[in-house]
Amino acid sequence: MKKRQFAFAWIRTLVLIAGAVVVLMPVVLTVVSSLMTEREVHANFDMLGKSGAKELVNMKWVPDWVSFAQYGKLLIKTTQYLHMFWNSVLMVTPIIIGQTVVALLAAFAFAKLRFPYREPLFLLYLIAMLMPFQVTLVPNYIMADRLGLLNTTASIIWPGIFGAFGVFLLRQFMLQIPTAYIEAAKMDGAGVLRIFGWIAVPMVKPGIAALIVLLFTDYWNMVEQPIVFLQDEALQPLSVILSRVQDETLGVMFAASVLYMAPMLLLFFSMEQYFIEGIELSGIKG
Repeated sequence: MKKRQFAFAWIRTLVLIAGAVVVLMPVVLTVVSSLMTEREVHANFDMLGKSGAKELVNMKWVPDWVSFAQYGKLLIKTTQYLHMFWNSVLMVTPIIIGQTVVALLAAFAFAKLRFPYREPLFLLYLIAMLMPFQVTLVPNYIMADRLGLLNTTASIIWPGIFGAFGVFLLRQFMLQIPTAYIEAAKMDGAGVLRIFGWIAVPMVKPGIAALIVLLFTDYWNMVEQPIVFLQDEALQPLSVILSRVQDETLGVMFAASVLYMAPMLLLFFSMEQYFIEGIELSGIKG
């Protein structure tokens, strides 16, 4: 029995290592290619294009000479990239802050307060969350048009703030707060807002961290909303403009890709512990 468990453990470890290599290979290739000279990058991918995937192992994975010329061209000589980068930041930041605040308040109400039609109303939240973006695209467009929000970042920020996913996720954490804590606070004279601020919010910190990471990943990568609601290219985020970097050299394309995914990686690693704990406690699978 011990030998069988030992063998299964080794097989599981090897499978996980193989999966990690497959997942990380494109990331590593992107970072390494962004540090190569333009000639090295073209030589690498010309070889891959002519010889096929079987020559992947023979590709150059370490640059002969580390070059930051493509980063300089992207950040200094070309101002468009930084402009679109800040467009993304100015859209995503208020969405994350706003949806987190709204979701905390709504999740606490759905989980711990009693009011008429609480369950049917939460069911409506679930239906709204499960609807694909394409279903709500036309209604959102008509509403933004009537409110005069088209071609402004508000047409993206406001729907993002009132997204249903945050309410669903944080409600899962609020339900795990022992009712005895809330009853004890009420006996001590604490009101609803004080219970919310001093008991509920501190106890769902892992959920808040998980929500922030998931929201950032979702809205940092959004493409459909900006294309539909923002006709002015100067207002569009980096996720839309990045596809147009194809007109540049390969080295600049890789540098742009590295800088694009850097904020997501930094956010994840800075909140990794809370994020993993939050996903485990939420009960979300897959």
